[in-house]
Amino acid sequence: MVCSRCIMVVRQEFEKAGFKPIDVKMGEVELDKAPAETQLEKINSTLNNFGFEILDSQRKKLIERIKNSLIEKIQSGEIEEHFILSDFLSKKLNKEYSQPGRLFSEVEGITVEQFFILQKIEKVKEWIAYDELTLSEISWKLGYSSIAHLSSQFKKVTGFTPSHFKKSGVNHRKSLDDI
Repeated sequence: MVCSRCIMVVRQEFEKAGFKPIDVKMGEVELDKAPAETQLEKINSTLNNFGFEILDSQRKKLIERIKNSLIEKIQSGEIEEHFILSDFLSKKLNKEYSQPGRLFSEVEGITVEQFFILQKIEKVKEWIAYDELTLSEISWKLGYSSIAHLSSQFKKVTGFTPSHFKKSGVNHRKSLDDI
């Protein structure tokens, strides 16, 4: 789940299936009682229709926690300039970074750092499309050391400079769960 609408859909589907979610947040549903295996299969089938899946392994859960932590950080727009990804994730996961980092790369086929950059670029695209922030403000909010650094990374990922992207008016954005 990567947005509030996703959370709402998951909550509604659990309720339709007769569950009473205590809490639903990105990547997690807390229920008042454990579901039976048949109930779990039914809700999993329903959620699959919406593009969600129940994460039944610790590996999948850890990867989802990594993704959700990074997406939340980026969406906050409060990434300090000298942000250290490995330190951030170590604190969030209460684990040394190397093992989750390796697992993420094995399962996702890209590094955590690459995922983080792709997510940041999608946020840049969003803010450029909304045209409410200057490139300097975007750069500062996402922890880039300079506009040049942001522009260079943006062009490397998209093939466009930020200004060309803005002028094109074409929506080249990807949904967060497609990254």
